[in-house]
Amino acid sequence: MSILEMKVPSPGESITEVEIATWLVKDGDYVEKDQPIAEVDSDKATLELPAEESGIITLKAEEGDAVEVGQVVCLIDTSATKPTGGDAEPKAEEKSPEPVKEAPKAEAPKAEVKPAANYATGTPSPAAKKILDEKGIDSAQVSGSGRDGRITKQDADVASVPAMGSVTSTNGSRSTSTTKLSMLRRKVAARLVSVKNETAMLTTFNEVDMSEIFRIRKQYKEEFTQKHGVGLGFMSFFTKAVTRALEMYPDVNASIDGDFKVNYEFCDISIAVSGPKGLMVPVLRNAETMSFRGIESNIKSLAERARDGKITVDEMTGGTFTITNGGVFGSMLSTPIINPPQSAILGMHNILQRPMAIDGQVVIRPMMYLAMSYDHRIIDGKESVGFLVAVKEAIDNPVQFLMDGDERKGLEL
Repeated sequence: MSILEMKVPSPGESITEVEIATWLVKDGDYVEKDQPIAEVDSDKATLELPAEESGIITLKAEEGDAVEVGQVVCLIDTSATKPTGGDAEPKAEEKSPEPVKEAPKAEAPKAEVKPAANYATGTPSPAAKKILDEKGIDSAQVSGSGRDGRITKQDADVASVPAMGSVTSTNGSRSTSTTKLSMLRRKVAARLVSVKNETAMLTTFNEVDMSEIFRIRKQYKEEFTQKHGVGLGFMSFFTKAVTRALEMYPDVNASIDGDFKVNYEFCDISIAVSGPKGLMVPVLRNAETMSFRGIESNIKSLAERARDGKITVDEMTGGTFTITNGGVFGSMLSTPIINPPQSAILGMHNILQRPMAIDGQVVIRPMMYLAMSYDHRIIDGKESVGFLVAVKEAIDNPVQFLMDGDERKGLEL
C-alpha cells in the first residue's frame, strides 16, 4: 500500500490558514489526478484543491474546519485500482426502503384532531371573555390551555396579537436556519467595519450623460467584436476615464502608511465582480497603458476566473483604485465603501432616461449617477471633486478626452 499525504498548499503570501468550505468528494471515493476534491476559503478568495495523484481518498478534515497551510487534510491510497463500476445496483436498492417512511404520515392527522375538538368545547374565563369580545375574536377559534380546555386570560392575550395587526402569524412558516459565514465573508465583514471606523470617509456625487458612449457602442460594437473577439462594454470607457483622472489628481492614487503618504506611479484598477462566494475585486495591472481592447479582454478573463473560482490571490491584491458597478443590479445611487488600503472608490449606477436642460431645451438623455467615496485624511475636497469632474468630462465627451479626437483609431479599427 502506498499512501500520499495531501497538505494544504499556500494560496499566497501572508496567508497561514484556510477553511474547508466544501468537500467535492466523499470519504472512500476513487479520485483522479488533478480532479478537484475540495473548495477552500482563504481570507481573500475561494480556491479549488486538486488531487495530487489518483487513488482512494480518506478525508482527515471536516467541512468548516480551519486548517493551517501545510497541514494534512486527506490521504490518497495510490496503490488502489479504479473500480470497474459495480456501484449502480446498490444505489438503486437503497431507494426501495423509502416508501416505508410514509407510514407515520398516515397517523399524523389523528394527533391533530384532538386539539381541534378542544377549541370548540373550551369556554373562556370572565377576563378572557372580555378581551375576546373587545377584539371581536370568536372563542371557538382560541385554544384553551386551562383545565378541560378552559380559555385563560393569557390565551386571550396571545390570540389578540394577530387581530391587532401584528406581523406575527400562526399560519405561515416560522422556521430559521443558521449557517457559518465563510472565511472570505468574515474577512470582508471585518475589513468593511475597519474602514468605517479607521478612515474619514466622505462621498461626493455627480452625473454623466451616456449619450456619446451609447452612440459609439451602437456604431462600432459589431465591428469591434469581429476584430478583437470581445465586446465593447461600458467598463473600458470608465477605466480609461479613471486612469486619466488619476494622472491629473495623483493624491487620489495614493494610500496612507502610518505617518507617510504613498503615491503610486501606476494605475492598478480593482474591478468589483460578484462571484458565487461573494464580492471579489480582481486587478487590472497598469491599466493606464491598456487600450479599449486590452481592458475589455482582461476584464472578461478575470471576471470568468472569479466566477469559476479559479482566480488566484495575487490577481486580487495590490490595486490602487477601485471601480464598482451597482447599476448591473439596478442601484440608482449608493455610497460605496473604500477598499483598503486604497483611498478612493468610484461607484457606477444604473442608466435612466431623464429630462435634461441642454442649450435651453428640455431633451431626454441616458443619465447615470456617479459616487466617489474617499478618505478625507489624504484627499481634500478640491481633489475629490476635481477628480470626479474629470471623469465626468471624459464620459460626456469620450472622443475628445479618451480617443484623441479619432474614435476609430481609439478603438483600433
